[in-house]
Amino acid sequence: MPIAYPEILTITSEPQPFAWTDRETMLYALGVGMGADPMNEQELPFVYESGLKAVPTMATTVAWGAGPSLGKMGINFLLVVHGEQKVEFHKPFPSEAEITAEGRILGVYDKGDKGAVIYVETTLKDARSGEAIATLTGSTFARGDGNFGGPSDGAPEPHAVPARAPDLSLDFATRPDQALIYRLSGDRNPLHADPKFAKAAGFPRPILHGLCTYGITCRAVLQAYADFDPARIKSHQVRFSSPVFPGETITVDLWKDGDVVSFEARVKDRGVTVVKNGKTTLG
Repeated sequence: MPIAYPEILTITSEPQPFAWTDRETMLYALGVGMGADPMNEQELPFVYESGLKAVPTMATTVAWGAGPSLGKMGINFLLVVHGEQKVEFHKPFPSEAEITAEGRILGVYDKGDKGAVIYVETTLKDARSGEAIATLTGSTFARGDGNFGGPSDGAPEPHAVPARAPDLSLDFATRPDQALIYRLSGDRNPLHADPKFAKAAGFPRPILHGLCTYGITCRAVLQAYADFDPARIKSHQVRFSSPVFPGETITVDLWKDGDVVSFEARVKDRGVTVVKNGKTTLG
């Protein structure tokens, strides 16, 4: 069933309740590789309940499934990959909370034989006060669903990283079982666990979640420019350009200009850039 345009733009999701505790906060941090060195006292507060801090990009997991349903969009789920992700924080992200989450489709763009790009916004609000905590904007690249007759232009322009050499580069090793840990935070897509499913989708083996790589780039900014203070992260955005396989080492290249940190991420062993157009705004 092809994408019905412009009807797809009317798809929304009603406010839904979600909650998390210190357990989910620590599990997410482990899922993006924190705590690998239990003697690292800067990372320990993210994986230990004493003085617990939340990795800000955990915002992408706490209301998993809250946005508009892929099933209502008329797209081929097997050929879907994550395109872009941005989170804007309206207040420091809590280590435990009760929230409501609601979503809407911001735009859909027809890339012809390449597929379709669908932009979705999800807003997380404190369940008691109604105050906004974070706004998530993400794009889905539906590789098998182009040529539906929608607009081809008008999507948001990606952030341009500086042309100079990186100011700093940091390496982050992932575990062979990293995707199996990360998926416990919400994304149970078999693409990240089932070898047969991954091969059917065109990959030689299960790939790491794009949002896990996203969280690792947030770790890089926390370590390099935020003194491990998550409240300093005001927004964090990326464009995914290639998959990471669990067990690979991710190198994050960073540039700092005032309160803006630009970054890209690559796998040196394969000579592949996996994240482009990264931008973090610090406060």
